[in-house]
Amino acid sequence: MKLSEAKEKYIQTWGTFATNWGINRTMAQVHALLLATGKPLSTDEVMEQLEISRGNANMNLRALMDWGIVRKEFIKGDRKEYFVAEKDVWFLFKQITKERRKREIEPVISFLEELKSIEDKDSEGAKEFIKLMDDFSSVTGKINNIMDLAIKSDDHWLVGKITNLLK
Repeated sequence: MKLSEAKEKYIQTWGTFATNWGINRTMAQVHALLLATGKPLSTDEVMEQLEISRGNANMNLRALMDWGIVRKEFIKGDRKEYFVAEKDVWFLFKQITKERRKREIEPVISFLEELKSIEDKDSEGAKEFIKLMDDFSSVTGKINNIMDLAIKSDDHWLVGKITNLLK
């Protein structure tokens, strides 16, 4: 397989995988393109290579910058905006984990706490319901704690912890 074919396959496959993780396919493809390219790309280059509209390119580049995994880079003498993806894979993992926790786990924790504040707590049905919400809260809290550890750790520490868990 030629390098150009491998890069194209990577970009397309990464976009497909992303939909399984709840991430916009085009956003993942833009990110993969920036990761696989050895130089900063302009919006026009992203549009051309992925065959997407300017609005779609702009929206996804902004979203990637909001996630903290893409940044603007200016090239002296050129008025265009260029974009570069963070290529430190461990940093990417931590940033994506941080964003997913903020968007997915933290709202669930708040939602479960709200559901436990029912008025008729003394009925048998209410007790069962509150117990169920407590169980969900416990699991979600543990997931949140694991994500927090991953965000705050360095790669060697977390790999060691995971290896110990698997033994």
